[in-house]
Amino acid sequence: MRYLPTSLLKLGICVGAALASGSIAFAGDAGSTRLAADAGNSWTLSATPYGWLPFLNGDVTIKGRTADIDVTPIEVLEHLDAAPWMSYVEARKGRLTFYNDIFYAKLDADADRARSFDRASLNVAADVNIELAIIEAGATYELARWYYGGGGIKDGTPARVTALDLVLGARYWHQEMSLRLGLTAAFDTTGLDISGSRAIARGGDVDWVDPLVGLRIRHQLAPGQELMFRADVGGFDVGSRISWNVTGAYGWDFAVRNGVTYSGMLGYRALSVDYTKGSGLERYEYDVVMHGPVVGLSVKF
Repeated sequence: MRYLPTSLLKLGICVGAALASGSIAFAGDAGSTRLAADAGNSWTLSATPYGWLPFLNGDVTIKGRTADIDVTPIEVLEHLDAAPWMSYVEARKGRLTFYNDIFYAKLDADADRARSFDRASLNVAADVNIELAIIEAGATYELARWYYGGGGIKDGTPARVTALDLVLGARYWHQEMSLRLGLTAAFDTTGLDISGSRAIARGGDVDWVDPLVGLRIRHQLAPGQELMFRADVGGFDVGSRISWNVTGAYGWDFAVRNGVTYSGMLGYRALSVDYTKGSGLERYEYDVVMHGPVVGLSVKF
């Protein structure tokens, strides 16, 4: 499996498509969560459309044929086949939070080279068509909280706050991929569809669910400003072999209107998964790291 150094219909569309929806307190979590308000007993709801512009690095295997992909954010923008959807919604009451994160994108990616299931080089041009949906749902629970520079809630004096959360959830993956190979070399086309000068390996619909567990740290820099770091690991051979997610973000409140708080978020996210099924000419594998900057606009009420 590959590790760190592995979508915005053009940057504006990605954010715009998400504006109809939810939050990332960061694709699993981000800066819209305000620590100072967390101690209350009433429910609060935050919704953050976000845009994630990732690099994609790794291997994909369909019908036993493997291609290496190494795609930059600019190439992602250039090859989007549909407007992506990215949203996160979070409901909080006291220490407990329930969240939902949705990511959807469809694009074409150039492949560096292709090889067959027995690792023999095909020396042919290849490209991959990927339709990817990732839906994450779960809960967080605040394990501990520390106050700095004041008495905090007990005596009403201002204080900076750091909180540690336990994260438990599941990440559902849906993929539909096809690998297009140039017929410029002699190789076994068993299981492939022939279209003109291209041989197409179709993976069909592939779905799995990864349980996950992780930790999140939220630190208040100043009133209305927050740093967040989250890390989780999942898969455990229940769905994928293993998956992991790391996110860091800075969030800041910039307006309050009629009891609604508006916040901005800037961060960076890396998400990796290694999923495999079948063998030989029936082998399907997705071993890719997606990592890149994230920007979001959060609404909390």
